Amino acid sequence: MKYTTLGNTGIRVSRICVGCMSYGKPSEDFHLWTLNEDDTRAMVGHALELGVNFFDTANCYSHGTSEEFLGKALRRLGTDYLDLYQIHRFDYDTPMEETMETLDSLVRAGKVRALGASAMYGYQFHNLQLCAEKNGWSMFQTMQNHYNLIYREDERELIPVCRQYGVSLIPY
Repeated sequence: MKYTTLGNTGIRVSRICVGCMSYGKPSEDFHLWTLNEDDTRAMVGHALELGVNFFDTANCYSHGTSEEFLGKALRRLGTDYLDLYQIHRFDYDTPMEETMETLDSLVRAGKVRALGASAMYGYQFHNLQLCAEKNGWSMFQTMQNHYNLIYREDERELIPVCRQYGVSLIPY
């Protein structure tokens, strides 16, 4: 397995990340095709055997059961800190200062080692980084962006902003 460092954090992760949206209890209002706990454990075990140490889950995946299943498979998500905490999407209803100060407080408290963002416009990401920089708060080290051969819009603004700040890309 090849490994890389997330942004300027010193955190070494496998170049391959396992997305965990397919883990958890199936439900009519989320997904019916999710893997049960035993199948999740088997898949996580296989990934670990291959050297994968990077797993992406969210509290909204299968109403939190994705985190539970992954945590049991790793014996880890019961920890009191996260290596990487990512916000998903730009929050139009919360002032940027409130968002960035809250995220910084998680880092300062030792609950989070590094911050990441996901799926937003380049100008939004840039403004959040400027807000953090101006106030001496923790800045984002990763961007989980939508990117593939068909959707390449992020090449115009978002990716150059990420490069400007030394932010690692985690495309989905």
